[in-house]
Amino acid sequence: MSVIGSLLEERDASPFDVEWLTMLLRDWQLLADLAVADVVLWVPDAEGEFVAASHARPSGAVTLFYRDFVGQKVRQEWRGQITQAFETRTVSESADPAWFEETPTRVRAVPVVRPARPGSDETEASAIAVISIHTNLSENRLPSRQEVTFHACADELFAMISLGSFPDLDAAPEPKRGAPRASDGLIRLDVDGGVLFASPNALSAFNRIGFRDELEGESLSEVTTRVLTGRINVDESLPLVVTGRAPWRADIESGRVTIALRAIPLRRGSERTGAIVLCRDVSELRNQERELMTKDATIREIHHRVKNNLQTVASLLRIQARRSKSDEAKDALTQAMRRVASIAVVHDTLSEGLNQNVNFDDVFERVLGLVAEVAAMHGTTAHPSFTGSFGSLPSTYATPLSLALTELVTNAVEHGLAGREGTVIIEAHRDDETLSVTITDNGAGLTNGEVSEGLGTQIVRTLIEGELSGTIDWQSPASGGTVVTVRIPLRFMKETGITAIAVTPV
Repeated sequence: MSVIGSLLEERDASPFDVEWLTMLLRDWQLLADLAVADVVLWVPDAEGEFVAASHARPSGAVTLFYRDFVGQKVRQEWRGQITQAFETRTVSESADPAWFEETPTRVRAVPVVRPARPGSDETEASAIAVISIHTNLSENRLPSRQEVTFHACADELFAMISLGSFPDLDAAPEPKRGAPRASDGLIRLDVDGGVLFASPNALSAFNRIGFRDELEGESLSEVTTRVLTGRINVDESLPLVVTGRAPWRADIESGRVTIALRAIPLRRGSERTGAIVLCRDVSELRNQERELMTKDATIREIHHRVKNNLQTVASLLRIQARRSKSDEAKDALTQAMRRVASIAVVHDTLSEGLNQNVNFDDVFERVLGLVAEVAAMHGTTAHPSFTGSFGSLPSTYATPLSLALTELVTNAVEHGLAGREGTVIIEAHRDDETLSVTITDNGAGLTNGEVSEGLGTQIVRTLIEGELSGTIDWQSPASGGTVVTVRIPLRFMKETGITAIAVTPV
């Protein structure tokens, strides 16, 4: 568990506190970049001491702290400021330069205030953490206009944090890739959506989509309207983003260039004072995403066609079995049809998803449907039941496991329960290292206590021991019936970086 998670668990923090800090940490690097300073998040522990839960270094400046403070208690020289900010819910700034390893610094402490929980009895906001901002004062030079603007934007965001108005609960979720950063391009808007400042990277981004003039002094919404004139497909949230009225995201596409925009409205209390708009050229990322979507669609279509072809083969085998006059040939064809059908189930499941993992519980439930057909052919009444969970497995596991379990379950019905009524119980158990499956029937048991060496047994051994590196054990207890135990190691998934999740049954 993370340091912040442990601290919040110790304090028995509310889910709303956790959500608020989680949203704040999504913009953690942005705050450090705008402040051009190291920022540290301090969370009180169960004893009232402040512990560093997160640390971000500025991308555009040298860090003051080469080692993380995460997990450490607050230093004595900062404790007074941080405690004051937490208790008074006001920003505390050092009057004199604070020294850190012979470097003069300015330290500010900003309380992290979250508003009253929606739908609760709370009437006031409360402080749940403190941010310390550590600025290096050793570089004596005149700051650029961009740095001045970045500092001003940071000051406004920190002021909003201290009042509980940032982060914004209505903000769009963070995308996995391509989120705009301060260094990618920053535009400062006034309350009417006019551009007060545009960083060089922001201006370059808009130049790439066809705007050749200066952005400053222009209305950003009018600029985007001119750029997108004649376009049919326009992001419907774009007007709210380019005016800075909502904390949302949108894309501007012109030709083969795509610019991602993110708006952060700025407020003093309930009054909106302007906005920050971050922009980034994500053309290459969007092209890659489109290629991946095309590949995913192609793979799904392949699985769909393979499933159809396998079902066709199974149907042909079923027809041939019905027309066969030899009972032995009919039985062999029926078994082949069943094996092909079990593989088709896996491909059908893969054709419905975006990745190569399948929820094997769903696959196995469909495989069990074949049991009724097998039982009917042999005058048997079988009552199959399934407990536990296989979880999610990659297709490299799912296909051989599906075929092997089909053989074992149908053998239990076809041979163990032949001509009688009985039960077949399948139990699956999975931990981090092993998947175990036990198949138990109350049938006739093993002949002379020995496992037959027929084709089905050979197929099962090949799949379990050869392809899945597992083990299989047949037992015929004194009470009767047969118990088959299959154990499959899951280390292969770890060694190859394949991720799979265990699905907890409801």
